[in-house]
Amino acid sequence: MSDTIDQIIGKYQEMGENPETHLQGLLHAAPITYWDYIGVDTLLSLQRPRTPFKDETIFILYHQVTELLLKMMRHELEQLVYREGVDGDQMVTKIKRCIRYTKMLIDSFAIMKDGMDYGEYQEFRKTLTPASGFQSAQFRYIELLCTPLENLINAEGRKRLPKDPSIQDYFDHIYWRDAGYDRNTGKKTLTLARFEERYLEDFTVLAKKVRGQTLQDKLEGIQHPSTLLLDVLKEFDHLYNVEWPLVHLRTATHYLESKDGKKTATGGSQWKKYLHPRHQQRKFFPALWTESEKEQWGETKSS
Repeated sequence: MSDTIDQIIGKYQEMGENPETHLQGLLHAAPITYWDYIGVDTLLSLQRPRTPFKDETIFILYHQVTELLLKMMRHELEQLVYREGVDGDQMVTKIKRCIRYTKMLIDSFAIMKDGMDYGEYQEFRKTLTPASGFQSAQFRYIELLCTPLENLINAEGRKRLPKDPSIQDYFDHIYWRDAGYDRNTGKKTLTLARFEERYLEDFTVLAKKVRGQTLQDKLEGIQHPSTLLLDVLKEFDHLYNVEWPLVHLRTATHYLESKDGKKTATGGSQWKKYLHPRHQQRKFFPALWTESEKEQWGETKSS
């Protein structure tokens, strides 16, 4: 015990603090509890349904869990992107975690598809317009951490880019704008307009910050990457950019097309086209895929 006390005293002395003051503070500090540490009461108070339908709470909780999983993934990616001298082993460890989180996201769609009453959903969804899962900023942060902006432009967008595109040019033609921007009329859906008003500046700042430092850039800096590393990156790329969008598409189809006629998405997008990987063409590590694999992107048995 005396050795521990000496280490504590040494710790605060190194910080230029008075060890006695900190030790005296321990006399009055209450022991930590699980509920305070995790913030359970606050966390469980964050569900605020807009209707009396009980399954709206499930809908809200599902999306909150999704955002927490995205934050876990973002947390791992930021450690790779913002750290100097990342090696292949560190990358494998972190991306394996991202794979686990992505698999959880894929599996969790069963909550959306089979865990809510169809009729209740059709009623409470009417109060959600123009909100949409499209407006998840963390999804976009993850994209920007993983790959350079040019990899977030689909084939049609590349035809429109100027010769030497700026960051603004890339954002003007980024794949996800297709969900809410009519290039013939120049009009945006309210969903897209509010999303860009809230987050576009943040996205631009992040894109500038990570330029040359994205996960793909880090990979290019590793000499002779192992087969394990390349396989892990390809698995993550496929799960996040093919399997997850496809299961999302199937779930949306269940609620918007399966029973009583076609319905529009709450965000007003051409959801069936936009959600499909064939349209998004998002690949974090395009150099790892053959030309044939790129051409067949999203053309899986599950689609």
